[in-house]
Amino acid sequence: MAIKVKEIKDDAVVSIKVNKSFYMMTKALSFYLYQQFGEKNNEEYIKEALTKSYIDLDDVQKSFYTVALLLSEIETQIKSENLYNEKEILQPGDEGYILPTEG
Repeated sequence: MAIKVKEIKDDAVVSIKVNKSFYMMTKALSFYLYQQFGEKNNEEYIKEALTKSYIDLDDVQKSFYTVALLLSEIETQIKSENLYNEKEILQPGDEGYILPTEG
């Protein structure tokens, strides 16, 4: 017996609202996927993930590319809607720099 499912329309564009927590989780996911490159973690493999046809990518590259697109769109919206704060981050050697610690 056939079942009915709902599928997004081919020409649909969906707007979603994203808060900072979701954005930071997505960034963490992109780093995790980057770590999954394993032995293939080299410049060429990464470039392939961002330049080759989606259909020609392996599963890790496809996942990384998808998350990269999502982050790019979020960051584009953040910039266009002026939803960011600028702050200075001291670097090693700067006066007042304190070495970060965990915990």
